[in-house]
Amino acid sequence: MLFLAALTAVIAPLGRAQYQNQQPAAQQPDQQAPEAGGPSGDSGPIALPKKPDNSDTTPPPAPSQPTFKNPEGAGNMSLRVEVPEVTVDVGVLLEKTHQFVPGLKPSNFRVYEDGVEQKVEGFKRTEAPITVLLLCEYAARGISFRIDMLNAAWAFTQQLRPNDYVAMMTFDLNSHIVSDFTQDKKQIQEGINELANGVYMPAAFQETAIFDALNQGLDRLSRIEGQKYIVLIASGVDTMSKLDLDQMLKKVKASQGITIFTISTGGLLEAMRGEGMTYLQADNQMKTFSDLTGGMHYAPRFPGELPDDVKEINQNIRSKYELVYHPTNAKQDGTFRKIHVELVDDEGQPLRMQDEKKKSLKYDIVARDGYRARQEVE
Repeated sequence: MLFLAALTAVIAPLGRAQYQNQQPAAQQPDQQAPEAGGPSGDSGPIALPKKPDNSDTTPPPAPSQPTFKNPEGAGNMSLRVEVPEVTVDVGVLLEKTHQFVPGLKPSNFRVYEDGVEQKVEGFKRTEAPITVLLLCEYAARGISFRIDMLNAAWAFTQQLRPNDYVAMMTFDLNSHIVSDFTQDKKQIQEGINELANGVYMPAAFQETAIFDALNQGLDRLSRIEGQKYIVLIASGVDTMSKLDLDQMLKKVKASQGITIFTISTGGLLEAMRGEGMTYLQADNQMKTFSDLTGGMHYAPRFPGELPDDVKEINQNIRSKYELVYHPTNAKQDGTFRKIHVELVDDEGQPLRMQDEKKKSLKYDIVARDGYRARQEVE
């Protein structure tokens, strides 16, 4: 019995020793001390946090983005946010000579929308091919009105360049397409010559619908991308339009990327006869169309004035400063926003110009009066 007890006492510690020697071998990979360090225990190392060494520690990887799975049968959806962007074409012309003023910098321009200054984010000087519609009155109002129109239209075609697109429409009570858009100015000139051949013949109608004709012209140009121009050559008198003046002004204000230049006809006859309020009101309407869109109005009295007037229109159309901004009022509520442009020097004071003899030069800033914001679709 004593021998068995002694043998048991010797074997028991041996079994425990063998177990302890085999257990670390099986769990050796788990016993490696963590980077934080710490004492070891019966169940493996115990990690105690320590201040990491910035030179050796690498940042943990960013957590993965949560994924979203569309419900079964639902397609992919995306969110699109439209940020309003306004482009303003600005012409700067010397008051006396009507020459374009080059060399201005973005910092020289201040743009205000409804009295609030806007940040100009895009700026460039443009001189590119043009897209223009000649919209001409050809009615039985009088031979002198038709001759003035033909002379002005012909003078304008002389300024066209090979890459320009031009179309021509005439109107009396109705509108007529003389030539659709083309880069062949001879095609337009042939149409003018055909009208000239019958200029002394009685025209079809004495009544004129200038508002309806201008409305059709705006609709045609609205389908063309980019900046477009209308050169409206007419007496300005409307007698038979379906639209009234208020509706026409609303349409002009809502036009996007269209500038209207106007030339009044019959100026000499008006001066000789003293036609009175009818033609004064007509001239004022023509000037309003151009002012609202950033164009200019001309009322020549003599044929000799036409070449200079048309040359000036050509310069204004081709030479512009293009300003782009995102309005602080981003609401798409269909309201009309007033635009005002100023020129300032490096100190923020009104810009002063001088000639070579240090004499002060006055200048005009030609830009549209405003624009109508898009109406948000509900």
